[in-house]
Amino acid sequence: MNHEDKLNQLIKLSSDINTVQDIDILLERILFEARKIADADAGTIYIKENDHLIFTHAQNDTLQRRLQRGKKLIYSNFRLPINEKSLSGYAASTGKTIIEQDVYNIKSRPYSFDPTYDKKASYKTTSVMTVPLKNESGKILGVMQIINPLTNSGDIRSFNDEDILYINHFAGIASMVVQKAQMTRALILRMIQMAELRDPKETGAHVNRVASYSVEIYEAWAKHHKIDEKEIEKNRDILRMAAMLHDIGKVAISDLILKKPARFTHEEFEIMKSHTYHGAKIFIEAQTNVDEAARDVALTHHENWDGTGYPGKIDLFTGKPLNGKIEPLAGEEIPLFGRITALADVYDALSSKRVYKDPWEEKEVFKEIKELSGKKFDPELVEIFFELTDIIKNIREKYPES
Repeated sequence: MNHEDKLNQLIKLSSDINTVQDIDILLERILFEARKIADADAGTIYIKENDHLIFTHAQNDTLQRRLQRGKKLIYSNFRLPINEKSLSGYAASTGKTIIEQDVYNIKSRPYSFDPTYDKKASYKTTSVMTVPLKNESGKILGVMQIINPLTNSGDIRSFNDEDILYINHFAGIASMVVQKAQMTRALILRMIQMAELRDPKETGAHVNRVASYSVEIYEAWAKHHKIDEKEIEKNRDILRMAAMLHDIGKVAISDLILKKPARFTHEEFEIMKSHTYHGAKIFIEAQTNVDEAARDVALTHHENWDGTGYPGKIDLFTGKPLNGKIEPLAGEEIPLFGRITALADVYDALSSKRVYKDPWEEKEVFKEIKELSGKKFDPELVEIFFELTDIIKNIREKYPES
């Protein structure tokens, strides 16, 4: 591929990533595409938070191949101080790209390579390109590392001038899209903070967990059903944002009900149930795929597979039953994203401390979910959920309650 072809590819790629709206889905895509530029085996992304870098994403083809088919790599969460002692910290401190062709032989530099992860994973990091992600005013948003570029025969090679040119160019474009996605996430979290003022359990950590569980369940479901990869990526982006907003309708419910530590009366529960309708009504004039998904999730995440959930078939403009009588939604009549979010939300609620209860033991949570399969939950989704328990636990660790 010549220089002009590569530039055209970068332009197309820039247009493609600009359609991704959720920050987590976007960072995955950016890392994947940046690695492709240099045929790199691995990579990581850190996002800046105050005076630290938060480790958010990692990809490693060598380690992935060691896993059973369908399994995903699980990484521990950690943070690095922004200083000149580590490669990523140095890039964030100085705003400079660092190229190290042999990280085990760094000389006369203020930074060094930490081999802890290599030892733990039985992996050998050799060549690393560490690129700061900066907005148009030069503010550091995060750091991306591209690790071990490969030859056509699969051997580790050094970064060449072309790799460095195109990855730096792509990082500049990607940074602008990251900033836009961060603004979208901040807007969603502000909406959630409004709900949190009314209902203390609607925290940023809770909605991030529910959204993350939902995306993992959807992706596994989609692969079972042989859904096209591009469709999966698009829907992961849409679902993550929609699932974060599943309980936004609680802003319309009285504090006296939301913060009540005891069991609801029948009348109070009827009022509480209306949060599904109020949440959906926010997105009634849907203009985007995210609006449509957020409306469906808000409305149907308390529907049950066996038809015993709520609110059933209602007129969104009035909140009243269609045809003048309550008709249940059941089975596949319930939108897929609503069925997925229902499972994710209940798992998180049972596993978390609430004003009125302590968190359940994990084995009790799993037992309850199994018992509710085919009743409250889509049995296929429950089966998929239990294939993902390691990933689910990792998500709980990633988004702890503060």
